[in-house]
Amino acid sequence: MKTYIVGNWKLNFTVGESSIYLHKLMKALPNYRDIEMVVAPSFLALQPLSLQIDRHKMKLASQNGFYRDYGAFTGEVSFSQLRGIVDYAIIGHSERRHILGEDDKMIAKKIAAAVRNRIRPILCVGETESERAFGETADVIRDQLLGGLSEIGDDDLDKVLIAYEPVWAISSTKAAKLASPEEISEVVKLIRETIHEVYGKKIAEEMPVLFGGSVKPSNAGSYLITEGVDGLLVGGASLILSEFVDIINTAKRVKA
Repeated sequence: MKTYIVGNWKLNFTVGESSIYLHKLMKALPNYRDIEMVVAPSFLALQPLSLQIDRHKMKLASQNGFYRDYGAFTGEVSFSQLRGIVDYAIIGHSERRHILGEDDKMIAKKIAAAVRNRIRPILCVGETESERAFGETADVIRDQLLGGLSEIGDDDLDKVLIAYEPVWAISSTKAAKLASPEEISEVVKLIRETIHEVYGKKIAEEMPVLFGGSVKPSNAGSYLITEGVDGLLVGGASLILSEFVDIINTAKRVKA
């Protein structure tokens, strides 16, 4: 299985800055066949970067998408419009859940829309600090996971990636804490057990599960060797060229 390193640029970089950064990033990295390198710029930058990127070396992801393919939905961007531009889409990120009010029902529709437009969805799941404190982690993860996958059939599950992003460990939150490999392993095991119970052993073993939460060069290695983790969803560090390159090179060393 490949190791996935996904850089989520969030609301950062102009189109010009995105282009310059991508150029430097591709120049700094060789073509790692066993590392799937993905960057998720803003919607505005996706189309021009799709003409610039070397898809043999790196792939593009959208940070979101709308669940209808066309219609009177002012301001939205559909997955059908993103088809051919991106290979992946981040769906259900905690910032969309908790800041913009997206629920499991909407996220499930977005997962289905991405799949039908041949875009691989990265379904984000994760509990808040209070949910963890009250012992609700398992219930939250199961609800988000099964809710997000509820609109697609079993034959499409091999197109989905899961990203465990505990809200309390994301660096943009006020009280961010580093998640330990033990805490991550526990939830990743829960994710795979839940998939196993509902969809079977093969899918549970083969579905890629990533971790995201204040990932930096200093902790990327320990996260990547955590049992059950197949890659990383990187936020702030993906905006700093030297740090993101270091994380990708760390993934290569761990893979080797």
